Amino acid sequence: MLLIRRGGYAVGLARGAAFTESKVGKRHVLSRTAAGGWSQQRFARRRGNQADELVRAVVEHTLRILPRGIPHGLVAGGDKALVRAVLDDPRLAHLDALPRRELYDLPDPRRAVLEEALKRGRAVRVTIED
Repeated sequence: MLLIRRGGYAVGLARGAAFTESKVGKRHVLSRTAAGGWSQQRFARRRGNQADELVRAVVEHTLRILPRGIPHGLVAGGDKALVRAVLDDPRLAHLDALPRRELYDLPDPRRAVLEEALKRGRAVRVTIED
């Protein structure tokens, strides 16, 4: 399970309905500013550096928590661009082949959000047609 937003991240490995290992953390990433000129460029560089640092931290936690060969599926959620940046790391290439459930409507990652994402990720949709 991988959840990442600009305000934080959560990575977890679940067996059945419970997590065997997880990490929830916060990293501040500036939001966009209305300032113009040099300030706008300075804030954009700072925001980019903070986002890169967030991605690096999440990749390291993911490598530690989701070792090669163990996961049977991946639930990803949060910010699409940040999730894509994490999964683009070549050290996480083994996660690309896994069945994936994407839940991009989740709020900022916390332990309760991680638990809810696990329930939603394991849920099965049933459509009944007459």
